[in-house]
Amino acid sequence: MFDYIFSLFSNDMGIDLGTANTLVYVKGQGIVLKEPSVVAINRDTREPVAFGAEAKRMLGKTPANIYAVRPLRNGVIADFDVTQEMIKYFIRKVHNRRSLLHPRVVIGIPSGITEVERRAVKEAADQAGARYVELIEEPKAAAIGAGMPISEPTGNMIVDIGGGTTEVAVISLGGMVVSKSLDVAGDELDESIMQYFRRKYNLLIGETTAEDVKIKIGSAFPLVDEQSLEVKGRDQVSGLPKTITITSEEVRQALSEPLKLIVDVVKATLEETPAELSADLVDRGIVLAGGGSLLRGIPELLSRETELPVTRASDPLTCVVMGCGRYLEELDNIKRSRSRPSYL
Repeated sequence: MFDYIFSLFSNDMGIDLGTANTLVYVKGQGIVLKEPSVVAINRDTREPVAFGAEAKRMLGKTPANIYAVRPLRNGVIADFDVTQEMIKYFIRKVHNRRSLLHPRVVIGIPSGITEVERRAVKEAADQAGARYVELIEEPKAAAIGAGMPISEPTGNMIVDIGGGTTEVAVISLGGMVVSKSLDVAGDELDESIMQYFRRKYNLLIGETTAEDVKIKIGSAFPLVDEQSLEVKGRDQVSGLPKTITITSEEVRQALSEPLKLIVDVVKATLEETPAELSADLVDRGIVLAGGGSLLRGIPELLSRETELPVTRASDPLTCVVMGCGRYLEELDNIKRSRSRPSYL
C-alpha cells in the first residue's frame, strides 16, 4: 500500500540497459531519454568526465589522459563501478529532483545471464539510488513492447537483435517456453566489417565508421539496386590516410558469418519448440526487434531460412524499453498477484 502511495510521487522508470544504447521510460511520460551506453574516464583519477552522446563523440578521439569505454559487453556488466556511475547519471538526469523519493526501476536483462550477473545489475541500480529494482528478461520485454499477445495460450516468437546480444524466445501464457541468448549482434556485425577492411584492403577503420558502413549500405539479403560507398581510414602499410570505394555486395559478404550464427540460433530455438506452439508460428510467424533488426534484408533472410513469415516491429529500437515501461505500469498488480495465497 505504502509502495503504491510512494509511486504516485516518484518518477518510476523502465530502463533498457543496452550494450549500445540506454533508453529510459518514465511512468506517465513515455520514453524520455535515449543515449549511447558510453562513459569517458579520466585515466589519472578514474573519475567519469562525460556520459552518453558526449562520451560517444570521444570514442577513438580522446587525449592520452582520457579514454572512452562501453561498460557493458554482450548485454552484461563488464565494469561494475563505471556501470553504476552511468546508471546513476541517467537516473539523476531523468528523475524529478524536487521529489524526495527514490524511483522504482524495471530493467531489461538478457535471458542468458548468470545469477551473479543478475545481482550485479540489481546492485548497480540500488547503488545508483533506486528504491526498488525489478528485472525482466529482454525477450519478454521486447514482446510486450512490440504488442504481441503473450498472455494468450498461443505461440509467439520474438527475435531481439541488440548491440551485444541476440535474444530469441517463444512465449506463451506470459512465460518463456524456449529461450536462447547469443553474444553475436550489432557490435559483432561492426567488428566483421572492420576485419574485412583490414584483411582485404589493409585499411584500419574505427567502430563508428564500421557502423556507418553497415547502416548506409549493409544488408543481409541481395538488394534490388546494389550500392557503393567511399570509406576513409588509415593504410596499415604506409600509415597514411586512405580512401577506398566498397560495394554493398562486399559488405554483405563481410556480414555473412555473424548472420549465419544468428540464423542458426533461431533455427535451434524452433527445433526445441513444442509441436502445438510450432503450429501457431506457421500463421503468426516471427517478430523482429532491436536495433540490429534494422539491417536491410534480415526479415527476408530469416523467412527464407525458416520458411515462416517474418515481420519487423513497428519501432524495433524501443521495444524493450516500452515493454519495461508497460511492465512498470502493471507492477503494483503483478506484486499483488504474487502475494496471493497459492490456493486462490
